Amino acid sequence: MKLLHLDASSLGQHSVSRELTAAIVAQLAQEHTALDVTYRDLTANPLPHWAPVVDAESDAAKLGEAVMDEFQAADIVVIGAPMYNFSIPSQLKAWIDRIAVAGKTFSYTENGPKGLVEGKRVIIASSRGGIYSAGPAAGLDFQETYLRTVLGFLGVTNIEFIRAEGVNMGAEHKVKAIATARDVITTLAAKAA
Repeated sequence: MKLLHLDASSLGQHSVSRELTAAIVAQLAQEHTALDVTYRDLTANPLPHWAPVVDAESDAAKLGEAVMDEFQAADIVVIGAPMYNFSIPSQLKAWIDRIAVAGKTFSYTENGPKGLVEGKRVIIASSRGGIYSAGPAAGLDFQETYLRTVLGFLGVTNIEFIRAEGVNMGAEHKVKAIATARDVITTLAAKAA
């Protein structure tokens, strides 16, 4: 089984989403001893913003092909997606722009677009400074809605979010939010069976 592990937080060792993706991958590796993990740090090694590729032999074309190959080969994709300004980091958007490719992950048909990605499980570790899953700020959540929309457009139907919310609402709240997310992580293997 192949797993693609992506991190997009700029906070390094202080990142909640990085802590959660590491815990998710460790939990899945414990359950699947032959797990083949590919890791891509989208902040340490950022992808350039998308632009049309004129030369198929260019470095940009080869990089895009490598990113697509990693995504298509993975049975499970674990994404660290912190909320930045109500959405996702631009580094993660640059990665999405490399995998949302007509003819490879979706196609246009006479009945509209059709996702071509089937059987892939995506687990997203979401970290948020405030509370956006419910309450007055719920309408400001363009992070989770965007990720569900774009992955669904590609055909991914097995999408799970593990949230640590309110991590900037005080130290005690942050500890509790991370503990709650870690409790959810321990149930991942049971869901996979």
